[in-house]
Amino acid sequence: MKKKRSLTGRISRFFLKLFLSLVALSVLWVVILKWVPVWYTPLMAVRSFEYSGDKSFHTRKDWVSYKKISPEAARAVIASEDNLFFEHAGFDWEAVKKAVDDHKRGKRLRGASTISQQTAKNVFLFPGRNWFRKGMEAYFTVLIEKIWGKHRILEVYLNVAEMGKGIYGVEAASMTFYGHHASKLSRREACLIAACLPNPIKRNAGSPSSYVSGRASRIEGMEAKLLYPSWVYHKPEPAHSKASKSVKASKSGKTSKTGRTSKTGRTSKTGKASKTGKASKAAK
Repeated sequence: MKKKRSLTGRISRFFLKLFLSLVALSVLWVVILKWVPVWYTPLMAVRSFEYSGDKSFHTRKDWVSYKKISPEAARAVIASEDNLFFEHAGFDWEAVKKAVDDHKRGKRLRGASTISQQTAKNVFLFPGRNWFRKGMEAYFTVLIEKIWGKHRILEVYLNVAEMGKGIYGVEAASMTFYGHHASKLSRREACLIAACLPNPIKRNAGSPSSYVSGRASRIEGMEAKLLYPSWVYHKPEPAHSKASKSVKASKSGKTSKTGRTSKTGRTSKTGKASKTGKASKAAK
């Protein structure tokens, strides 16, 4: 009996140590990538395998720091993919709830992933659709929100997101589609790239279809309804803004993908105005 208990205890301790070691390694991995550029991702490996028989396929990716990326790129992807990026802690629960409700009513199941979630799965995980992977995605999302912060998350996202066939990151996309660096991206060019993000393999920002052009125009319109912090424009955030951020966050309402309107008068993704009838001004 004692031998059985002893064996069970050793096995339990082994798995506990293994679990703690994996947690420690994952945290260390995230900490390292807070400072080190992400040169390669699991998705890039998968795509290279999928197109191994296509001689015209080759991977294009060039890491650039955020200061070398046009602010228009950041504004476009936030307007397109995650209106509440600066307000949530990694998850947009209202968008998730709406997606589930729509699916129950017979509508096509759509994604509700934030930029933080997309970054987590692109950098740390292989593509897949199962509960274990979703759990790991949530775990890494929490880690990067706590360790990286919004600035680094956005910088990594703009460098690793799939933006075309074999094209990763806004620098490679800008050079491929427009022949100049990401720092020179215009608003229209950035919106065209963002319009392709839901399906970058089939859509082409360099030769946009009427659908992509129309979606890019809607993204431009959404940009005018969102507020962006100073650092998005490569400007330092005012000291008084930092001091009052927590106060503003508690008093102001939120703008969501689901069409909610804020108490401060910001408009939602549907373009409806708030009760006060005031719409937010676009950041210049």
